[in-house]
Amino acid sequence: MVLINLLLTFAKIGILGFGGGYAMIPLIQYEIAQYGWLTSAEFADIVAVSQMTPGPVGVNAATFIGIRAAGLPGALAATIGLLLPSLFIVSIAAHMVQKFKENAILSAILSGIRPAAIGLIGSAVMFFATMSVFSGDIREGEFGISLQGLGIFLIVLVLNKRFKLHPIYCVILSAALGILLFVYLPLWI
Repeated sequence: MVLINLLLTFAKIGILGFGGGYAMIPLIQYEIAQYGWLTSAEFADIVAVSQMTPGPVGVNAATFIGIRAAGLPGALAATIGLLLPSLFIVSIAAHMVQKFKENAILSAILSGIRPAAIGLIGSAVMFFATMSVFSGDIREGEFGISLQGLGIFLIVLVLNKRFKLHPIYCVILSAALGILLFVYLPLWI
């Protein structure tokens, strides 16, 4: 039953996941929470690993989630579920866009989808900020900031934007800083 649930859940994500992998993250998070396949922290870790491995983040996340839920068959079910609708939709869309590229309705549809994709990506950013930099709930007065997470974020942001440090080096540096700040620093304090 879990294989069918993985296939259908990721097929739904594949159909509704406009805007690419990062825009899919809130939808993937919502869907996996329905089945309890992963905790929020596990999901954040899997998405982080998905970003470091070759391939699209959505496909990598589906594969990792499938493995966690049902092993190799789960990975295949989730990945196929995610890819098949996209393959079908893109094949039809490519034909339709070419045929109706000057159509006002198609242009309006695409103009409406772009800001929605940005909103979904923003939602993913908020999720990761909550998981890695902020903690607690501001409404309950238990809001906090992880100084280690905030420090890593700011260092990578500055190195990437100001000095154009290659993303691979940012990931390697982040991993090293994570070990230093989350493993060794607490031992010294």
